[in-house]
Amino acid sequence: MTKLNNNNFIYFKYTVILRKEKLQEHGGMVMAGSTFGERFKMTTFGESHGDSVGVIVEGVTPGVELDESYIQVQMDRRRPGQSSVTTPRKEYDKIRIVSGIFEGKTTGTPLCILLNNTDMRPSSYDDIKNMYRPGHADWTYEKKYGIRDYRGSGRASGRETAGRVAAGAVARKLLELKGVGVLAYTTQVGDIKCETFDPAAIESNPVRACDPAAAELMVRKIEKLAEEGDSCGGIVECRITGVPAGLGEPVFDKLDAELAKAMLSVGAIKGIEFGTGFQAASMRGSEHNDQMDNSGFQTNHAGGIIGGISTGQEIVFRVAVKPTSSISLSQQTVDTQGNDREIRTIGRHDPCICPRVVPVIEAMACMVIEDHLKRQAALLY
Repeated sequence: MTKLNNNNFIYFKYTVILRKEKLQEHGGMVMAGSTFGERFKMTTFGESHGDSVGVIVEGVTPGVELDESYIQVQMDRRRPGQSSVTTPRKEYDKIRIVSGIFEGKTTGTPLCILLNNTDMRPSSYDDIKNMYRPGHADWTYEKKYGIRDYRGSGRASGRETAGRVAAGAVARKLLELKGVGVLAYTTQVGDIKCETFDPAAIESNPVRACDPAAAELMVRKIEKLAEEGDSCGGIVECRITGVPAGLGEPVFDKLDAELAKAMLSVGAIKGIEFGTGFQAASMRGSEHNDQMDNSGFQTNHAGGIIGGISTGQEIVFRVAVKPTSSISLSQQTVDTQGNDREIRTIGRHDPCICPRVVPVIEAMACMVIEDHLKRQAALLY
């Protein structure tokens, strides 16, 4: 072992100081944050107006039949340009599996899925590249890294979620073999709320709402906002069925905590609640407690998770989706030199993110459940 003498110590201290100063010049510490999961994990890559986006999936069970067409179904649900309530950007999101499949089956090795960007228009951002767009990650990315990709938010764009949906489709395939189902849908757009729940209606309306009557009102509202150059938010609910009791890793990797992290990692999501959620604040313990008898739980106020561990009931949660930040109305901001400026974001953007975030929510839920099923299997083994 090399002895650390005084000269070594001085050199070490000097190197640390220089490294710290260099990092501070570039906006702080460069950290990895593009990988999600433990036993079943994904790493997404790519930028909104770069050459391509994609994902590497690890921990895939070998020997499972899987092809591009299965994953493509979910990609088509997320892709832009689907209807009058989504961005007109034409990305067909045709995936290409470049590794991890042999003779139509998973090999257990890393699965790499690639999507080429085909309808990029980075020139749309030339006029505002030196200004920070309100609601976007322009300011924060520059403060962290000392550099930012101004072309449609780069890595902070919703385009990044394409890789998540591809990975989530792989997780969904594995979950189907275990009898687990994941279903998300829009329950609110702006001030319009769903009053009924019809699963068959979700994929038959452009907002993916569970109430056909409310869906019509939602579409009209979104179209009107688009004409005005504005946007709105909403609420998406997710139900997970077939999850056995016992999933979750207390105390810091509780199942609800992991789902919350997964959902809040999606750029548009600003809040989450499970079961009765924030309504619990106005309830009594005698009302909120899920009592049991010999047939099982009588209620599900907890949303299928108690103590961070699944109860075996349906897991239910809701996420709050913020209004789209990119709007064409004039807003106040500053430029990179600190001067006050007026800005209008001209481009192709969703006036409401809810319809296209539904498959993203499902994908992240699939990732969490498959990861925890694999963790539990490892624990029992």
